[in-house]
Amino acid sequence: MSVDVRRVGPEAAAEVLAVVRDAFGARPPLDPPADAMAEDLASVGRMLRRRGGLLATVDGEPVGCVVLDPGPDGMVLRRFGVAPAAQGKGVATALVDAAVDASLGHSAVRVLAREELPDTVAFWEALGFVETGRRSPYVELARWLGTSFDAPEAETMRGLGERLGRTLVAGDLVVLTGELGAGKTTFTQGLGDGLQVRGGVTSPTFVISRVHPSLVGGPDLVHVDAYRLGGLDELDDLDLDTPLESSVTVVEWGAGLAEGLADSRLEVLIERTVGETASADDLDPRRVSLRWVVGQ
Repeated sequence: MSVDVRRVGPEAAAEVLAVVRDAFGARPPLDPPADAMAEDLASVGRMLRRRGGLLATVDGEPVGCVVLDPGPDGMVLRRFGVAPAAQGKGVATALVDAAVDASLGHSAVRVLAREELPDTVAFWEALGFVETGRRSPYVELARWLGTSFDAPEAETMRGLGERLGRTLVAGDLVVLTGELGAGKTTFTQGLGDGLQVRGGVTSPTFVISRVHPSLVGGPDLVHVDAYRLGGLDELDDLDLDTPLESSVTVVEWGAGLAEGLADSRLEVLIERTVGETASADDLDPRRVSLRWVVGQ
C-alpha cells in the first residue's frame, strides 16, 4: 500500500470534509462533542482558504487529512483525521511528516488532543510532541522545529530554497536579507525550482523586478530587488504582470520596506559564518535563518 500526501486548498473541501466526518464520527462519544463534527462544506472551505491543508490518498481514495493553521507560536494542525479503514497503515505518520515539511520556518508544530483519548495523546508523544499545557478537555502538545540551517556551499543553499518553495502558496511574501554575495539569488533560484516556475532566476538588480510564470498551474514567482527603491509606495506601484495575492513574492533587501505588502511574511536572513571575507581556497559557509511573522 502506497500513501500519497498532497497539498490542497479550498477546491478539496468536499474530500476533506468526507474524511473528517468519517474519522471523527468513528470516535467514542465525547462531552462536549468534537468541534469537527459541526463542520460543513462552507466552513471547511474557509479553513482551507487561509493556508490550505494536506490530503492523504491510497489508490486515489482520500483516507486522511489535516488543515494547516499558522499562528504566532507555530503551525497548528487542525481537523487531523484518518478514516477507520486506513488506520494502522502509516497514513497518520505520513501526514505528520508532510505537515512538518510544510511548516518550514515556523518555530513549532502544535496540536490539541482530547483528555478522554489517551491513545491519541500517546500517538503524538511517540512522534516527538510534548505536552505544553491543559485546558480541559484539551491537552496541548508541541513539536519544536529548527529555524536556522547551515549552508556550507551553494548546492545546500539552493536545496534549502527548493525545499521552502514546495511549501509556499499564493499570496506568500518572502523578505530576503543578506549582504552582497551572501547567496540571496542562489536561494531564490532554489525557491523557483521548488515552485516549478519558468525561466532561470537571476538577480533583478537592473530591472528591479521579474515575474516567473508557473509551469504547473501553481503561483507565479515575483522576484523583486528593493535596493534602489525609495519606499513602500514605489514597491507597491511596480508594474507587474501578475497580482501579488495570486503569486509568491520574494523581495531582496526588503527588510523595513516590504512588510506592508502582506499581513504575514517569511523573513529569511543569510549570514556568513566565517566573517566578512574568505580566501579563494576557503569554504565560505552561510547560515540561513527563517522566521514566519504571522498577522492576526
